[in-house]
Amino acid sequence: MTGRWPTGSCVLPRSAGGQQLDSASDWRGVSVTQAAPPAARQPSRSRWIIRFVRRRAFREALVGYALLLPGAVPMLIFLLAPIFAGFFFSLLKWNLLQPWTFVGVENYATLFGDPELWEALQVSATYMVGVIPAGIVISLALAVALNTGRRGIIAYRTLYFMPVVTATVAIALLWRWLYAGQIGLLNTLLASFGIQGPDWLGDPAWALPAVMIMSVWKGLGYTMVLFLAGLQGIPEHLYDAARIDGAGTWARFRYVTLPLLSPTTFFVLVTGLIGALQVFDQIFVMTNGGPYRSTVSASFYIYETGFRLLKMGYAAAAAWMLFAIIFVATLIQWRLQERWVHYE
Repeated sequence: MTGRWPTGSCVLPRSAGGQQLDSASDWRGVSVTQAAPPAARQPSRSRWIIRFVRRRAFREALVGYALLLPGAVPMLIFLLAPIFAGFFFSLLKWNLLQPWTFVGVENYATLFGDPELWEALQVSATYMVGVIPAGIVISLALAVALNTGRRGIIAYRTLYFMPVVTATVAIALLWRWLYAGQIGLLNTLLASFGIQGPDWLGDPAWALPAVMIMSVWKGLGYTMVLFLAGLQGIPEHLYDAARIDGAGTWARFRYVTLPLLSPTTFFVLVTGLIGALQVFDQIFVMTNGGPYRSTVSASFYIYETGFRLLKMGYAAAAAWMLFAIIFVATLIQWRLQERWVHYE
């Protein structure tokens, strides 16, 4: 071993007799340990914090959070706080007039044996199964038909989207007049063809389908715009390649359009499921839960229990149960999307 050893960074050990080792031959069998840097050279924790604070990225992040704070505080107050308050109320027995009583999970235990709640959940499930597939199919057909550069297409798109920006209560009142007995516009049109229309909102067999038809019509514009955006994002060269391979119109739609629209379809399914299980406005205005409670949805049942029967704790527990059902259904959709959703 030749060469000089740096003495500024090493501790030179001594021999057994105490003599300093300085030659190459004297270093055989001797381990060399790195000397600890002087304490004065180690940056203190306060200096490290000062350097971190002075970084540009930290200052930019601090400014960003400061700009988000005015919007985050109202969200915490008016969104998250009521959620936790609702969970606390679900553990109480309270009618808004008398002092509340803590009952724990008794409200949740009672829910599972409540036949009216399960009937309301069945109505919500029927509404969801009827509205979501029909809305997707019709809106996708409209999007494909309007996905052209022909003159006047923008006007048609605007007309289809107008019900979306109109208040649900106004739309429900309009359709209630259309459905009105034998004097409504719909039954009048059917009578002109010799068909006697049913009592749409007065017959238990027709009340829920009537509400579903109105809901599908109102949501067509929103879903159509989503599908239009997805269609316009599909590269044209994929269709050209399919034509060269001899694919017809249906084959191009099945093997090119549908797979590349799967992310949009997935988004429509998730949002549609959440909205369908929470349906309330249409039922409240058009049928008020009737006739014979044939249109009492889960949300309407929660409203009725809390604000008509004044069972606030029980209604809060039902609301949390509905939230759990929606959460599980959405989670299942997220799990299944890996099998049919294509992002490339």
